[in-house]
Amino acid sequence: MIRVGIYGGSGYTGLELMRILLRHPDAKVVGLTSRKFKGKPLSDTYPLFEGLTDITFIDASPEELSGMADVIFMATPHGEAMAVAPAFIDAGKKVIDLSADFRLRNLDVFEKWYHKHSAPDLVKKAVYGLPELYREEVKKADLVANPGCYVTSAILGLAPALRKKIIDPATIIIDSKSGVSGAGRDPAIGSLFCEVDEGFKAYKVNEHRHGPEIEQELSALAGSDVKVSFTPHLLPLNRGILSTMYASLNKTLSTDDLIDLYKEFYRNELFVRVLRKGMYPNVSSVKGTNLCHVGLSVDVRTNRVIILSAIDNLVKGASGQAVQNMNLMCGLREDTGLDMLALFP
Repeated sequence: MIRVGIYGGSGYTGLELMRILLRHPDAKVVGLTSRKFKGKPLSDTYPLFEGLTDITFIDASPEELSGMADVIFMATPHGEAMAVAPAFIDAGKKVIDLSADFRLRNLDVFEKWYHKHSAPDLVKKAVYGLPELYREEVKKADLVANPGCYVTSAILGLAPALRKKIIDPATIIIDSKSGVSGAGRDPAIGSLFCEVDEGFKAYKVNEHRHGPEIEQELSALAGSDVKVSFTPHLLPLNRGILSTMYASLNKTLSTDDLIDLYKEFYRNELFVRVLRKGMYPNVSSVKGTNLCHVGLSVDVRTNRVIILSAIDNLVKGASGQAVQNMNLMCGLREDTGLDMLALFP
């Protein structure tokens, strides 16, 4: 049994980790930290856990949590993970970071978009945790940087087209929409019910921090420097991301050809579903799952491709992908504990 510690477990990603790991046959959460809720049972904060677990929040140091657990999930705000990660790594633990602290390989880029990095040596050690692209590296990793939610939806949608060089990278446009849980659990005016309900707006136009992360991974796929237009939008939903991506084709392809190419690329992937011709993703069809649905169409009139992908931002976009990475790091079946059906309707 894998002993799991969750460092910073009172937010939405901590909730999702608990929801998934409670039914994981080979893992047990032995430590759940929160300074704010120290001493309170998890079920007091999230009543859905009433009768399912008696775990209580603790205010444990990294050294104390390391003494309890084999695997550590860091579910802290950006900037906090880098301060405690060295202690977990020095203790010989396997670490999965759900923040952005170790996602960007270029420190100059990180510090431009975030802040000064306090653990630069670990940036080189971290493996980017998108299993569909970095599976073998994740298996051998001690520190995994779990990808951003928008990034996961965009990369899984664009990876086959870029790897097979069927699109012009300079023409990529990414139009993404997310549910409100992507902003986290801390109260903020922009996340209030009356601010979000019946609304639909773009935000952080040209300045969202997932932009450089998307460009990093697309550049790796293309083998050249890639810049994209990426615009996030806020949907009046609790959870879910739908990304619509556009690019010009380098060759003449039909929609059937494109679907065949994508199905071949993802033929062995457990969590990516390439939809049939004429079917397009809906966030409700992946809600509560670790799945990514991909829909495809070729606009023969403009010679452009339209790629759509849908994920649950809290599962495949965060905690589910983190557990997927843990399974790989610990030599388990990749889908262990992740065989959830969508919560529809």
